[in-house]
Amino acid sequence: MVKIKPFKAIRPPKEMAKDVASRPYDVLSSTEAKAEAGEKSLLHIIKPEIDFDPIIDEHLQEAYDKAVENFKKWRERGWLVQDSKEQYYIYAQTMGGRTQYGLVAAANVDDYLEGRIKKHELTRKDKEEDRMIHVRMQNANIEPVFFAYPDVQEMNELLEKFVKSKPAEYDFVSEDGFGHHFWVIEDDATNKRITEIFASIPALYVADGHHRTAAAALVGQEKRKANPNYTGNEEYNYFLAVIFPESHLKIIDYNRVVKDLNSLTPAQFIEKLKESFNVVEKGAEIYKPNALHNFSMYLGGKWYSLTAKQGTYNDNDPIGILDVTVLSNLVFDKILNIGDLRVSKRIDFVGGIRGLGELKKRVDSGEMAAAFALYPVSMKQLIDIADTGNIMPPKTTWFEPKLRSGLAIHELE
Repeated sequence: MVKIKPFKAIRPPKEMAKDVASRPYDVLSSTEAKAEAGEKSLLHIIKPEIDFDPIIDEHLQEAYDKAVENFKKWRERGWLVQDSKEQYYIYAQTMGGRTQYGLVAAANVDDYLEGRIKKHELTRKDKEEDRMIHVRMQNANIEPVFFAYPDVQEMNELLEKFVKSKPAEYDFVSEDGFGHHFWVIEDDATNKRITEIFASIPALYVADGHHRTAAAALVGQEKRKANPNYTGNEEYNYFLAVIFPESHLKIIDYNRVVKDLNSLTPAQFIEKLKESFNVVEKGAEIYKPNALHNFSMYLGGKWYSLTAKQGTYNDNDPIGILDVTVLSNLVFDKILNIGDLRVSKRIDFVGGIRGLGELKKRVDSGEMAAAFALYPVSMKQLIDIADTGNIMPPKTTWFEPKLRSGLAIHELE
């Protein structure tokens, strides 16, 4: 069973929340971050390379030192202030008329190390180490990780009742049109009950932020080893997470574009596709996949529906059932000779938040030869894969909206 705890968040005063909160470090290039960062923006702390002119490499020691300097400065100026007592928080996001409500909490290092916080992606050591440097130097989890948990009716009702009982502490719409709402749970009895409810939940699931999760847990482990009097109750045994009920989350599509057809003409390529798919030409109007194992392809100014034929996939295999696996096996590997999607320069990935028009644009420009849109993965599929200890293929899930960074920070001491 998992262990979470309330904590004393470091967070902006009410009137500064929108100015301080930022998009996460990994969704913006340094150039984009520099253009987007206002005076108080957390981007100066999570992407400190933007404070140099010209922008420097984010992995240089000067960048890490600047992050520490800026974090200290934001606290001295009162742009980030620590709460006086341990408590939980609620963070809700609104996109397209739908709101998802998450609990802001301190998750336990042992739950990650012992497999009760389950992952579905591989992590890269270089990315883990970069995040670990940030956590070590700041002695804080500046950005949260994004977790899911199996629905518990009492928890859903508790959150719903609480948000109806009082106005949000922060309530703003960010420049991308998403709503952000944040409540502070000051009542001790409610905080105690939340801890008890989570103690009955067998596992949490990493939705987004695998590298940040690994880095936070590994720094906690390092600090334990350095402390001969370690008890397990120190703050560094915990790290910052926003945890959403499974039913609130919706994964959106993560699509693919390819640079060439492996020396085939479009007509030859379509003939080869017909060996594994029922291919239907849909014309110039954008076609969106409508079910599992149905794909959309844009090629030569036309959209096509591709439906994988029975027997070309394995519905009893949690990885084999995934459309990313079906497309990789039947198209990228078998026809286009694109093997390892992690390293191939012949393929690129486009988050569904950009819309299928982005796929058309990239093919029409001549940059890409063809585009493929996939039906989104379900939360059930993600949980099945994590529960069976499997790993999803690269670029399978895209969660939107992303968590804003800076609404709550967790200090490790």
